Amino acid sequence: MKKIAHSLRQIVDLHVTELKKIPASKFEYKLSPTKWSNKEIIGHLVDSAQTNIRRFVIGQYQDNPHIVYDQNRWVAANGYQSWNSEQLIDLWYLLNLQICQVLELMPAKIEDREVSTESIHSIEWLASDYIKHLAHHLHQVLELEVVPYP
Repeated sequence: MKKIAHSLRQIVDLHVTELKKIPASKFEYKLSPTKWSNKEIIGHLVDSAQTNIRRFVIGQYQDNPHIVYDQNRWVAANGYQSWNSEQLIDLWYLLNLQICQVLELMPAKIEDREVSTESIHSIEWLASDYIKHLAHHLHQVLELEVVPYP
């Protein structure tokens, strides 16, 4: 898990400054009322980080916890479009540092414990998938080479 935590820390450290350089007009622009702006995508990543922190912590001591969330409702309920952009990016960054801390402290024998999301996965699989999901959306927001994500 330390290797996954290290990779996550590298990704967030690499991109946090670039996110803060995005002009407000581009960060807040919505293609349509039903599509997320880049700001709302970062908000979605905040929600994803919070949900995965729960998975990584509760999965260590509870047998097969079921932890899911409705991403569209979470983004809407949190009203990310009206947030201060720098504070939102800071929150995203700090939550990812918290994930790194949780993963770094996790005993090796725990990583195989399972958590139920839409299906059942090991904590290690969820941590690896979290990085893929994060990279996909970061590349989308920063207009980098597309990182496919199922």
